Amino acid sequence: MELFTLLLTIPILYVFFLLWKWVNDLRDQQCYILDYQCYKPSDDRMVGTKFCGEVIKRNKNLGLNEYKFLLKAIVSSGIGEQTYAPRIMFDGREECPKLEDGISEMDEFLHDSIGKVLSRAGISPQEIDVLVVNVSMLAAVPSLSSRIVNHYKMRPDIKSFDLTGMGCSASLISLDIIRNVFKSYKNKFALLVTSESLSMNWYTGNDRSMILANCLFRSGGCAILLTNNKALKHQAMFKLKCLVRTHHGAKDESYSVCTQKEDDQGRMGFHLSKNLPKAATRCFVDNLKVITPKILPVRELLRFMAVSVVKKWKQRCGSVPKGAPEGPIKAGVKFKSGVDHFCIHTGGKAVIDGMGVSLELSEYDLEPARMTLHRYGNTSASSLWYVLAYMEAKKRLKKGHKVLMISFGSGFKCNSCVWEVVRDLDDGNVWKDEIERYPPKTLLNPYMEKYGWIQDEDLSTFKVPDEI
Repeated sequence: MELFTLLLTIPILYVFFLLWKWVNDLRDQQCYILDYQCYKPSDDRMVGTKFCGEVIKRNKNLGLNEYKFLLKAIVSSGIGEQTYAPRIMFDGREECPKLEDGISEMDEFLHDSIGKVLSRAGISPQEIDVLVVNVSMLAAVPSLSSRIVNHYKMRPDIKSFDLTGMGCSASLISLDIIRNVFKSYKNKFALLVTSESLSMNWYTGNDRSMILANCLFRSGGCAILLTNNKALKHQAMFKLKCLVRTHHGAKDESYSVCTQKEDDQGRMGFHLSKNLPKAATRCFVDNLKVITPKILPVRELLRFMAVSVVKKWKQRCGSVPKGAPEGPIKAGVKFKSGVDHFCIHTGGKAVIDGMGVSLELSEYDLEPARMTLHRYGNTSASSLWYVLAYMEAKKRLKKGHKVLMISFGSGFKCNSCVWEVVRDLDDGNVWKDEIERYPPKTLLNPYMEKYGWIQDEDLSTFKVPDEI
């Protein structure tokens, strides 16, 4: 009898051991943001209406049709007059950049933001265990991560990673790398550095699909300090709940919508295809299919299933006419039932508007993305963190709130994640000195007022005036 009891007890204890190990491992897989610092370039790099006119005039490859296209693109972009450009633009050397220009641009950001975030968190560079750097359009040797390690004299056993070519969705890909490293190593600190190099990637030709990138992208970046040390969870700002990556690179049409290439004259630029909205929608829908069950309450999922069944039944019965206009694509679920705030990539006004329709968001929900686009422009992969900082500066982020981040990138990719706010936040980061001015009374762009006369010009008689 005792032998039988012993034999029965052993598997029961083993099951309890496996359960305890699973719970313990799950706790050690946590990923927290301790602090983050967005980069604000100096005022001498600020781009206004007059300066943009000077840059456009310097490009001798542009004609009246290109001027009209640029005017329309800038006015409808949602970008304001206080964004930032690299120093090479102010030196008038955008047609002949050097490698040192790109590296200098990165150094200026790296030394500012990394130093601030480490100092504020009270963490020395030697305590960093993992370093992930994403800058899509600059590959230096030694790598940018090596420059950081050298400048801050980090440990020789640091695990460093450099990502290039990942586009605007790269910061969440970097986050995924850190999350997976955290699963294997306990009580570690990680530094995520996200930015983009514009100095060597300004397009000087006249291909409209490549000129558009000049209108949208601006200088910026962010340094994020993370940990999986559960003893520090009460000091953290955010806790990662889930992360989903969707990659449509196997689809030829999606793969080619955002590419770096040369135009017919051999000038390097960033091509944005007309098929971009379609590719983005497909990738976005597939991403939502995966992340939705992870973040929404059961009652909302059941409601969505019931509505879907009824809709299909009506279509089968002929209640819904075939060929009827569908209108904008909507997700069909109420994301606000499981998410409090929406951190949308500032790819442009059309991107923000489209996301608002798809997720059925209010202007309050879209305000952080709109204001970020207006104040800082599209800073590529770092844009999400400026949007998050706006929410913090507006004191919207309260303990227990959920924040959904959504980004798109070349490839084509759509990545998303959900953060839980660990404590009430109100610092404001890069916005703190000017948040009271936002949102402004109007987002109307002054370009049309100053350069609207271009629309009335005739191609046969047009000459570039001195004041443009």
